[in-house]
Amino acid sequence: MAQIDDNYPTPTSTSQKSTIALLVKPDPSTKPTPIQSGILDVNLHLGYLGRHLLQGLPARYTSQDASQPWLLFWSFQSLSLLKVELDQGNKHKAAEGILAMQNTTEGGFGGGPGQAAHLLPTYAAVCSLAIVGAPDPSIPEFVSPWTRIDRRALYRLFLSLKQPDGSFRVSSNGEVDVRGVYCLLAVAKLLNMMTEELVRGTKEWVKGCQTYEGGFASAAISIGENRWAPLGEAHGGYTFCALAAWVLLDLEFPSSPSGLQLNLRNLRRWLVQMQGGKDELYGFRGRTNKLVDGCYSWWVGGCFQLLDKLELRDDAQTPDVIWNPEGLKEYILYAAQHPAGGLRDKPPKSADMYHTLYNLAGLSAAQYACQSAKASTSTTTLPNSSDSPSQSRSSSETPSLTSSVSSASASSTQAQASSTPRTTLTPQPPPSPSLNATDPLFNLTKTHAEAMMNWFREEHGEDFR
Repeated sequence: MAQIDDNYPTPTSTSQKSTIALLVKPDPSTKPTPIQSGILDVNLHLGYLGRHLLQGLPARYTSQDASQPWLLFWSFQSLSLLKVELDQGNKHKAAEGILAMQNTTEGGFGGGPGQAAHLLPTYAAVCSLAIVGAPDPSIPEFVSPWTRIDRRALYRLFLSLKQPDGSFRVSSNGEVDVRGVYCLLAVAKLLNMMTEELVRGTKEWVKGCQTYEGGFASAAISIGENRWAPLGEAHGGYTFCALAAWVLLDLEFPSSPSGLQLNLRNLRRWLVQMQGGKDELYGFRGRTNKLVDGCYSWWVGGCFQLLDKLELRDDAQTPDVIWNPEGLKEYILYAAQHPAGGLRDKPPKSADMYHTLYNLAGLSAAQYACQSAKASTSTTTLPNSSDSPSQSRSSSETPSLTSSVSSASASSTQAQASSTPRTTLTPQPPPSPSLNATDPLFNLTKTHAEAMMNWFREEHGEDFR
C-alpha cells in the first residue's frame, strides 16, 4: 500500500519515514554477505539459537520469568523450521524441564515451576512437548513424556475458566482474551480433548470479535440476542488467534452453509491491506496505519493458509494467492535478519527469540505459498521452470534426523528454495535454503502436530474426563 505524505508531520509519520529510510534493499551484486544478498543465513541463526539453548539467555530475559515455556517453544520450533532435531539426551532434559512447570493442583502449565496455571504457557508447553516428546520406536523401553500430561486435571481447568458467553479466562480470575481461547482450542485438538461441552457458545463469541474492518479485536461483549460488540481495533495477533480458533472449531463442529459465518470478504481485504508496499519491502503491519514488524510475517501472513482451509472445497483446487509472498520474503531476508544472528522486528532493533520464530514461520508460509502458486501456473505463465524447488512438499515437511547443530546446518544450506519473485526483472541473488512447512493451526511442523494428535487419538484415546 503506497504511503501518502500529507506534509503534516506527527510522531507517527516521523517514525514511518525513519523506518522506510532504513528498509532499503541492498544491491546484491556489490554486497558480499548472505544477508545483504538476500539469502537466509542458516548457520548464523543456528549459532544464535544454540548459544541461547546451551549457554543460557542474556540478562534482559529475566523479565520473562513467567514465559519459560514460550522461550523453549520459540527455540525448539525455530530449530524445527530450520530442519534441525535435538538429540535424545537434550530432548529428555527439555521434556523434564517442561513437565516441571505442570501445575499439579490446578492442572495445565504455568510460566515456570510452581507458577499458577495459565492458558498461554499451557499452549507453549504442550507444543514444546510435541517437538521433544514423541515416542521413539527405535528405543523399546522409551516412555514418552506425553504420558505424563494430566489431561483430566487439564480438562477440569478448562471448564473452570469457561464463561457463560462461550469465552474463557486465561487463568483463574484472569482476563478474557481471544489469545487464550485459541491456546485452549489448539491444546484440546492436539490432546484429543475437544468436546461439545467444552466449546458450547465459543464459536458465537469468536465471531463477535470481528470488527467492521474485517480483522479481529481481543474480545467481545454481548449487547443483545445474537449481537456482539468487539472490544478494540482489529489487530494482527488477535486476528490470527481468532481465525485459527474458528478453523479448529469448524473442523470439529462444522457450520451449515446457512449457519454462523465470518465476513470473509472484509477479512481478506483487511489482511491484504496490512502488507506494506515496495518502500516497506512488503512487510506486514499489525494494525491500520502502524509500522511494519517482522512478527506479523506470521500473525498476518499465516492467516492466508487458514483462509485456504476455510475456502478450499475441492482438494484438487488450488487457491488463489491474494497477497505477495515473494515480497514478504524480501522483508524477512533483507530487513529481519540480524547480522549477529537471529531475526528481529525491523532495523536497527536487536534480534530476540520471539521474532526469530515468527519471522521464520512467516518465511515458511511465504515459500510454500510461492510453490503452490508456481505449481498452479507453471504450464501457462511462468517461463523459468528451472526455478522450481527440487524437493517435494511432503519430503521437506519432515525434520532431518540430526543430533548436532553443525552437521544439520551443513545439510540445510544445500536445500533449494522457492521461486524467485515473478514481478522482478533484475538479476536475483542465489536462492535461500528452504524451510520445513509449518501447520497454520498450531505453528508446529506437520510431522510433530500429526504425531501428537494421532498418538492421543489412537493409542491413548481413553476417556480423560
